[in-house]
Amino acid sequence: MEIIRVETERGLELKGAMWGTTSMDSVVIMMSGICSNVFQNDLLPFTGELLCRNGVAFIAGHAMDAFSCIAYSDFSTGKQKYTGVVYDDFSLVYEDVEAYVKYAKNLGFKNIILAGHSLGSNKIINYLGNTSDDFIDYFIVSAPVDLGYWFKVMPNVAECIELARKFMIEGRETEILPYLFGGFSPMSAQTVLGFYNAYNLKNCPVISGDGETNSLASIKVNGAFVIGEKDSLTNGDARGFMEKINSYCKKPEENQVIVIPDASHIFYAKHEEYAEVILNCVKQYQMPPVNV
Repeated sequence: MEIIRVETERGLELKGAMWGTTSMDSVVIMMSGICSNVFQNDLLPFTGELLCRNGVAFIAGHAMDAFSCIAYSDFSTGKQKYTGVVYDDFSLVYEDVEAYVKYAKNLGFKNIILAGHSLGSNKIINYLGNTSDDFIDYFIVSAPVDLGYWFKVMPNVAECIELARKFMIEGRETEILPYLFGGFSPMSAQTVLGFYNAYNLKNCPVISGDGETNSLASIKVNGAFVIGEKDSLTNGDARGFMEKINSYCKKPEENQVIVIPDASHIFYAKHEEYAEVILNCVKQYQMPPVNV
């Protein structure tokens, strides 16, 4: 694994990670979700290492502040944990994804597969549905999030929103809230409100109805939708959740819907199976898809 530095149009440097070399024909770019980088989320290195061993390069695309981890006390376990994203600007998601795509293009890869996990999937949907470029050959959306539903079922959301608004009025927009937003991430007041109002990421509104589906309908390439059977953010119907999302695409019958048995939203203890699925998608992306 090599840490890479990817510059956005606004001049901000993003830190990603890469497996493989530019001598390989194909690369998978996987945009990670919130609180997810190669040191926190085993899903990324498992996938990168397997693809690399099979002649496919892999780039883990991190967000603006994916490495800004801080320690906090988890009183349920009595241990210290490390997490973050404290500061991020969700209005710039398109530009961040584009930076990784152009980075891979400039390295000379012949085939670029754009993937995402969790909120990273919403990010690539936003890019794919709005880009005028034709750099992407195939997509892999895994465990996307209906944000409207997410905000209803995750803990601390209402409290965090109310407090973030108070902080903003008081000029404390960069101050970190005393609650973990959604029960899992420390965030500044400004980041919390930016996340909550990120309409550009509300592109899978199949449970809540809160958002838009034009991005899905505008995707020009075919791909695969991967979900864990026990993903807690699908309202108890993982396959139905993904099939509904796929139904908004131009040619849903040409996409794959893949359910990984007994897997959760983060594919805990199922990283090997997840990596194998991604590898198989790469191998088959130019073949007629079959729903499984």
